[in-house]
Amino acid sequence: MNILLLFFALPIATIILAIAAQKILKCPFLVAGVFFAIYLIVAFAAFDASFLVFAVVYTIIAFLTAVITKIITNFIENNNDDNKCGCVTSINVSTASANAGTQNNNSNNCCHNCRRCR
Repeated sequence: MNILLLFFALPIATIILAIAAQKILKCPFLVAGVFFAIYLIVAFAAFDASFLVFAVVYTIIAFLTAVITKIITNFIENNNDDNKCGCVTSINVSTASANAGTQNNNSNNCCHNCRRCR
């Protein structure tokens, strides 16, 4: 086996493809499972049994990459929602007194796309 393939090409490809798979599947455990299945098939089809150690290491790399991608994606989405949405989570006193006689279905004045208000 080529050392550059094992220590450079496959880990970089795993990281890039794990980011893409996380964006599609949205589940780090599923991403890791898919990568483990692929590397398990490759281990027995193209390499020998010693590649199983690399398959486990690459699976851990895929899982960690998917988790980091999920954290970054959630952080970006939450910040974008907060800036664009303009949700008001507390009811204004003057609005509450003006609406005292009417029934308000949207009691916390949230827009429908805001994740913070759900």
